[in-house]
Amino acid sequence: MIVTCCRVILLCNLIHASYGGHSLRYYHTTVSSPDHEMPQYTSVGYVDRIQITRYGSDTGRSVPVAHWMKKLEHEYWEEETQNGREAEKTCELNVMISMSRFNQTGGFHSFQEMYGCERRYDGSTRGYWLYGYDGKDFLALDTKCWVYYPITDQAQVSAQRWNEPEQRTGARAKDYLETDCIDWLRKYLEYGKEELERRVRPEVKVSSRPSSSAMKLHCQVYGFHPRDVDVNWKRNGMDIPPDEAKQVLPNSDGTYQLRVSVEVTPEKGASYSCHVNHSSLDEPLSVTWDSQRHGVNEGRSTRRIIGCVIVAVVLVIVGCIAVKFFKVPCTDEHLQIKLGHFNPASGNDEFNVSDQLNRVKEIIVQANDPEPQG
Repeated sequence: MIVTCCRVILLCNLIHASYGGHSLRYYHTTVSSPDHEMPQYTSVGYVDRIQITRYGSDTGRSVPVAHWMKKLEHEYWEEETQNGREAEKTCELNVMISMSRFNQTGGFHSFQEMYGCERRYDGSTRGYWLYGYDGKDFLALDTKCWVYYPITDQAQVSAQRWNEPEQRTGARAKDYLETDCIDWLRKYLEYGKEELERRVRPEVKVSSRPSSSAMKLHCQVYGFHPRDVDVNWKRNGMDIPPDEAKQVLPNSDGTYQLRVSVEVTPEKGASYSCHVNHSSLDEPLSVTWDSQRHGVNEGRSTRRIIGCVIVAVVLVIVGCIAVKFFKVPCTDEHLQIKLGHFNPASGNDEFNVSDQLNRVKEIIVQANDPEPQG
């Protein structure tokens, strides 16, 4: 029961993004395929979303990727290379063991390992350690209870073995994630602080566009750094679910941009605002959508134009009726009312005012229906 409760806590923690801090992550991947006699292995390290190191079985060496990682001394890279070679052997063994657990003797297979730590701006930290096989979750470390739990039936043997007291696997992982990993994260942040600690305030612009059934509100947030940002639309202070997944995109100058859209039916007295939370801001930024400036008046102007057109059409109809009543022929044979193609000079004695007014009503309905968006 304790393991199960801790597992739920872990999964909930993994759902949350690392907004509001820095992280150090490592990804190990081993692949075994019929085209290669031995599994191929790669390992990459990241600080936040910037790759800092790479080790591959093709070179057998660990090398810097971020330019500021070249500041580290030669001895550091020699030690990292030795660590990479040992991890490569371990991961090759893990992929072979996993194949045997799934009763597989050949084919393409992969074994993944992901671990790392985070330090938030409030000083709190957290760590994680996950394993995957063939692209699916396999085994995970519970960082509340510091025990491993299987995600698949085939991982149960490994979990039981790693959780044996004499193995101390969970305890050693705890020491690394809470101490060594955080210490290295601090060092890397110092080396790359010019880039990693850069803070650029976001610019925010709200706009709107009529949609097929309501109003589409857009919140464009751009020019911010670092990447992590929280953007939400609110109605009277309550969150409005976005229409699509939020996707942060890079700009050419190293900053980022994001657009969040929602579809609403404007309500009288309701307030709609875009809220932005970013590490460069002392407090969250809120920009209110003004219905008088963004789109609603456009709809009212359109209705006024439609009303004027309808009045003009009715006046033309009445004029032609008067012409027929006083037996004054229309001198222009091409004078027709486009709504009903009526021409009093055509000899049509069955002209019906009610029919023409019904046609006008149809035009009104069509005019009120917005055109489909391209």
